[in-house]
Amino acid sequence: MQSYTIGQAARLLGVSPDTARRWADAGRVATHRDDSGRRLIGGRDLAAFSVELAQGDGEEDEASDTSVRNAFPGIVTAVRLGDVAAQVEIQAGPHRLVSLLTREAVEELGLEVGMRATARVKATNVHVDRA
Repeated sequence: MQSYTIGQAARLLGVSPDTARRWADAGRVATHRDDSGRRLIGGRDLAAFSVELAQGDGEEDEASDTSVRNAFPGIVTAVRLGDVAAQVEIQAGPHRLVSLLTREAVEELGLEVGMRATARVKATNVHVDRA
């Protein structure tokens, strides 16, 4: 089974190594030591913990009536307006999402750099590469 160092786990979770270490010290995620004494987190344990974090992040204050399950709360980092279309960039933790939408939609939502927004993704094709 794949195991991850505290630093690798922190990068995957989008937090600092200190935060991941504190979570491990508090027993929120199980760790074990390798032959050289490094603290590792098992892949299955890290996967379960990441799901727990995502479900309990408290970012969404009200229930959402949508079939879109992939929500990325973040901050708007760029808005490029054209005559009809617009491009909006959102940084959600380690993820940069770029959306093309109508200028009218951007104006109706009042999207501006620096404000909180949630990118919701629903795709018919999702490609997965093995790391």
